[in-house]
Amino acid sequence: MTFQAASRAVDTVLDRSVVLGFSSVGPAVRRRLPGWPADPASGSLTGKVAAVTGATSGLGLATARGLAALGATVHLVVRDEEKGRRVRDELFAAVPGASVVVDRCDLGDLDDVRDLGERLAGGLDRLDVLVHNAGAMPSERTESPQGHELTMSLHVLAPVLLTDLLAPVLTDGARVLFVTSGGMYGQRLVEDDLEYERGDYSPTTAYARSKRLQVELLPLLQRRWPSTSVYATHPGWADTPGVQTSLPRFRQVMRPVLRDADGGAETTVWLAATDPAPEGGTLWHDRRQRPFHLLPTTRPRLGAVDDAWAWVRAQADLA
Repeated sequence: MTFQAASRAVDTVLDRSVVLGFSSVGPAVRRRLPGWPADPASGSLTGKVAAVTGATSGLGLATARGLAALGATVHLVVRDEEKGRRVRDELFAAVPGASVVVDRCDLGDLDDVRDLGERLAGGLDRLDVLVHNAGAMPSERTESPQGHELTMSLHVLAPVLLTDLLAPVLTDGARVLFVTSGGMYGQRLVEDDLEYERGDYSPTTAYARSKRLQVELLPLLQRRWPSTSVYATHPGWADTPGVQTSLPRFRQVMRPVLRDADGGAETTVWLAATDPAPEGGTLWHDRRQRPFHLLPTTRPRLGAVDDAWAWVRAQADLA
């Protein structure tokens, strides 16, 4: 067996074990294996413009910091404008010479998303990187102002709508990245109950179902925005404010091996800047393309993804 083949085998074992691959053990081992992809070149995003949703803490903040450090002008898309300004000032201090702009938007409200999309499309000459990171895990079933189950609206409808609105300023070769979750590996696409209207509501299940739909839609979204490269990245298990608030027991047990936020955002930043761009419509973790499914039971039935896409288009009022 060659060194490269052995490296791939070790990487696959880490990935399929979940605990080792998703925890801080994964990158600690993978970085030492032959074939670990090179870091983006210093200044590789100079002159480019990026937007990151949910950018005031956790993975979003780490992503914004990483993109700014590579030279990008970064738009922080935030719900709390005052907090966004504080984070902007922190980034100025952390990344000398950084160019950071704050844009307010409640991504749980599709009307607000439309307003943001129109403002950015009218005010920007270009957008090279768009990172859909904003997320939530409400403790009970919650609806958006438009009446949609909140996790599905926030994680699927809002990002798809915003990208469509920004299509006129997305440059040739722009990167569109959905920050998904490894939790989606445990869920199948429930295309006939996307709003979680049946059964007892589970916050973790709702969250994972919405992330499952993100991943299943990747090939379709790549075809819709063919001049871009569309990806999803899953961060593994990272010690973020969202995990601390929504999954306190999980954090208590796993805290010694959780990644920090920079570790969780690392592949997102790498994909935004690496050259040449890898194949789009794909899922990534620790700088490698990953399968959509680890279990045969999560594979969608024939036509399910098309049905779900028709629902997304209708709810987001896409042509």
